Amino acid sequence: MRHLVLLTSVLAAACASWGGPSRPSPARERAAFTRSVDSMVTQPAFRNANWGILVVDPARGDTLYSHNAGKLFMPASNQKILTGATALAQLGGDFRFRTEFASNGRLVNGALRGDLVVVGRGDPTVSDAAFGDGMKPLRDAADSLWSRGVREIAGALVRGGDAFPDSTLGFGWSWDDLDYGYSAGVDELFFNEGIARVTVHAARTVGGTAGVRTAPARGVPAIGRVSVVTGGMMEPEARQRNRIMWETDVRGPRPLLNLSGFVKMRDSATVTVALRNPAQAWLAAFAEALSERGIVLRGNVISEPAVDTVGLTRLFTLWSPPLRTVLPLFEKPSQNQIGEILFRTLGLEKTGVGTPDSGRRVVERQLAAWGADTAGHAVRDGSGLSRHDYVTPETIVKVLDAMRQHAEFKSFYDALPIGGVDGTIRSRMRNTPAQGNVHAKTGTVDKARSLSGYVTTPDGRMLLFSFLCNNFTVPNAAVEAVQDAILVRLASPGAPR
Repeated sequence: MRHLVLLTSVLAAACASWGGPSRPSPARERAAFTRSVDSMVTQPAFRNANWGILVVDPARGDTLYSHNAGKLFMPASNQKILTGATALAQLGGDFRFRTEFASNGRLVNGALRGDLVVVGRGDPTVSDAAFGDGMKPLRDAADSLWSRGVREIAGALVRGGDAFPDSTLGFGWSWDDLDYGYSAGVDELFFNEGIARVTVHAARTVGGTAGVRTAPARGVPAIGRVSVVTGGMMEPEARQRNRIMWETDVRGPRPLLNLSGFVKMRDSATVTVALRNPAQAWLAAFAEALSERGIVLRGNVISEPAVDTVGLTRLFTLWSPPLRTVLPLFEKPSQNQIGEILFRTLGLEKTGVGTPDSGRRVVERQLAAWGADTAGHAVRDGSGLSRHDYVTPETIVKVLDAMRQHAEFKSFYDALPIGGVDGTIRSRMRNTPAQGNVHAKTGTVDKARSLSGYVTTPDGRMLLFSFLCNNFTVPNAAVEAVQDAILVRLASPGAPR
């Protein structure tokens, strides 16, 4: 790591010293920039790694640096650039997701004499991230029923339609990650980004069984076996740290979360877990909202199979915020599940079939319309969690340039993480000319680290860049040091012209 720190320091010093009266010619500046980047990506630490880099000045039509720019790389969450851009281009910033509430019965003296059927189309904003409390949209829906005079539902709470008929998981996702929030599955009814917070509280006595609380819904997920014990402060050092482990039992009609581990006396620990049946979790949370509002549900909560919606009487529709508002929730924190919902929604809205294969075809057609080489990408999911996604730096820069010229560019640009300010690069490039300047998307899976987006030079030129690195064995921070050093150089006086 010492050589990386030293190299970054040298680059920073060089950036600070350029731009005065004796500024070199453009040709010399470009040559110096090329030598600097070459020296970074060819370090011995990266002898087993593959780097793909492209830096372009689109207004001038100039390529400032290129290294393996036409080669395919695993992009990780840089795949979200393709998904988000296609969604804005195909659906528009005003697009809203809708959830319809219907029934097969009539309202008689406050009682709905039939089932309450919920027909979802993938709204990803029933969440803490969108509203501060993921229960708020569900409480709003319960309020709508109450305002229509509904005090009792004689039948069941049922999932209607099947907008996303394929697997809830992305292509090639790792099965041993499925209990973790970043690998949560998606469906047309989708609650709190597919996750729940589970807080384990110490028992009142040493050796007792701990208590459990879930949020944002009190009953989601359903808790099965709890084997978390409470220990005193005299326990061995190895047991002085809280340790919570979990697994989901999906064998029954409703997934059960089993917990084990240790929590200290007078303490608590919180873990974030995936909701393994997205539609069932949404309906269970809504049943809770109905109960809070005083609406009695006589029947069961039924998520499978989805019922036919032909002949139902529509009661009302719940609309999401517009896509331009949803996009920052997707890009800034790199939220995988919104990517998968957008992927399926593209298929649903543009082909009539809400499957990943249909979404893939829409994305591929859009990339072709933007002039991307058909051999420059392999699209398999909407988030980049799949290790079967591949893309070239050239393809990513094509997308960035297309969006730069698009009517929705501001929505796209503002949704990206900002260097040293927010999102997944909030702690990077701080106290440098790149802070508050760089708008870029990160990407991380094992042996892949990416960063692509926009940087503006001191003379006001917006540059496009894509940095993709695969198959390295150094820490991620070593790859980030190179990416950040290049961007600091481009944002500083003396940036290549």
